[in-house]
Amino acid sequence: MNKMIALMLAASASALLAATPAYAQDASYKSLTDKASNDYKQAKAACDSHSGNAKKVCVEEARVARAKADSDAVAQYRNTPRELGKARKDVANAEYDLARAKCGDRTGADKTTCMTDAKAAKTAALADAKTGARAGTNVAQNPPATTKENCDAMDATAKAACVTRNAAGSTKTAVADSVITTKIKADLVKDNDLKALDVHVETVNGVVMLSGFVPSQAQVKKAADLARGVEGVTDVKNGLKVK
Repeated sequence: MNKMIALMLAASASALLAATPAYAQDASYKSLTDKASNDYKQAKAACDSHSGNAKKVCVEEARVARAKADSDAVAQYRNTPRELGKARKDVANAEYDLARAKCGDRTGADKTTCMTDAKAAKTAALADAKTGARAGTNVAQNPPATTKENCDAMDATAKAACVTRNAAGSTKTAVADSVITTKIKADLVKDNDLKALDVHVETVNGVVMLSGFVPSQAQVKKAADLARGVEGVTDVKNGLKVK
């Protein structure tokens, strides 16, 4: 009888130990989403100092920041095709609402063009989310192969460094496109100069395509440099335009 009890206790202890990583992941995920929720509440409260359309834009920016933070949490701890797809759809919808709000102060043909661009960006983002959901994988469970960087489209300085890395065999890792897109979006949110901007990110076979509007040429370059520094990116097609 004592032997039976001992075996049962040992089995229970083993099961508890096996489950511990899952509990730890859940706790880390909750910590990130709780922080995103609290940051959103603070950012939204700060919008009360604005009025009219400026307040609406402020609130939508807070929602985008929260959606991106939640998406980053999913990418780190809930990296399944279903959850990644949902998180990216949430980001696409939030970015669309923000883009529409930014069109609010425009008039005539300028406003029509703005709304059309916003709709096109949303359609592309939702398609990207759907593709990522179908192709999404847990990179930690499926070690990726390595690949040479594509240096052709880089400027002179970046190209020289790229060629050197390839020659030395220091290649980047081929990472799932959905993971690359999520990481870039998360990095954009963390950057004070870029976090409030309407930048659309799409990744196909490691090639990142940036689109949208930013206030300055310096931010165009900074966004491209940020994207180029993410693991798995083989090239950056920078379609950002200065307002």
